[in-house]
Amino acid sequence: MTREAGMALGRLSERAFAVVAGAWPVEPPAPDDVRLLLDSADEATADALKAAASRARDSGLGPRLVARALIEISSYCGNSCRYCGLNACNRLARRYSLSEDEIVESASRAFRAGLRTIVLQSGEDGRDTAELSAIIGAVKRAGFRPDAVDGAGYPAVTLSLGERPEADYAAWKEAGADRYLMRMETGDRELYAALHDGRGLDSRLACHAALRRLGYQLGSGIMVGLPGQSVSGIALDLASMAGGRYAMLGIGPFIPHPDTPLGDETPGDMGLALRATALARICSPWSWIPATTAMASQERDYRVDALLYGANVVMPNFSPAYARGAYAIYPGKRCAAESDDEQRPERATDSLRRLADAAGLAVDPGRADDAWL
Repeated sequence: MTREAGMALGRLSERAFAVVAGAWPVEPPAPDDVRLLLDSADEATADALKAAASRARDSGLGPRLVARALIEISSYCGNSCRYCGLNACNRLARRYSLSEDEIVESASRAFRAGLRTIVLQSGEDGRDTAELSAIIGAVKRAGFRPDAVDGAGYPAVTLSLGERPEADYAAWKEAGADRYLMRMETGDRELYAALHDGRGLDSRLACHAALRRLGYQLGSGIMVGLPGQSVSGIALDLASMAGGRYAMLGIGPFIPHPDTPLGDETPGDMGLALRATALARICSPWSWIPATTAMASQERDYRVDALLYGANVVMPNFSPAYARGAYAIYPGKRCAAESDDEQRPERATDSLRRLADAAGLAVDPGRADDAWL
């Protein structure tokens, strides 16, 4: 470490300094230390934080980039979340719902590209529980490989379908679902209530508890830069998620959608989002952390930056080409074209290799199950 870098880091507390300058492993940082590091935007601290996050990732999970295939199965939603372009009040949103055949064909293209995890994502569209169970089973069967190198003949199926009754989660687990993604977005109850009409944070956390009881590998995460969000609040969220030992953590910047009540707000700061990614990694060394699509939907593609700050998952989009532009949670999604040639699914893995090479990682298309277990 250079003398100038050491002087810059010297402005941190002794414990925060140890987080970024010491050898891995270190004790998970306390919320006050996380806040100090989030607030430290100077180059020396950013570089030290980046290096510490990379050490944590590589020591816990290895220097690899895991690929998971995303299929956005429906853009319908009954909620009116104030930041989301799919909210029920947005009359300009383009709505669609993929059939079982379309979903299985999309998954099959991902399997032909070598990927072993399928992520089925949608708005809270109220789709029939039994129909989704049948789709999960069909996807699992389509991806069965008795010679799979990860030792699991069936692929992993991750669901990101929002809040449903526990009985629905149980039915989907019985059908073969392995994981569930449900970001809390913010742990600040007042802010959460201001962003979600008619719904509170406790409802979401109750779903987390139900999913854990049923044996799902659970993912959570936060949005960075929400209107009314404080750096202290982000620090508390990162520390609390570490205590939850989530299998997956998603960190992404707030991007205002013009057709929502928050459309005129300022986007989240990318530097802060990257520092939050690094601290999520340091707080949760065995969680899978994506370089999110939101990271690519800024003035440039920041996914390599996110990987350098400790992320280790990318999710190429295998939805049918006509659907990708319609699934507009936020505007300007840039990486939907990585697999838009439906006759050449390997195009997605070519892009992944370029990202991995730029970040000094090796592509891993395997299941990459919960490393906390």
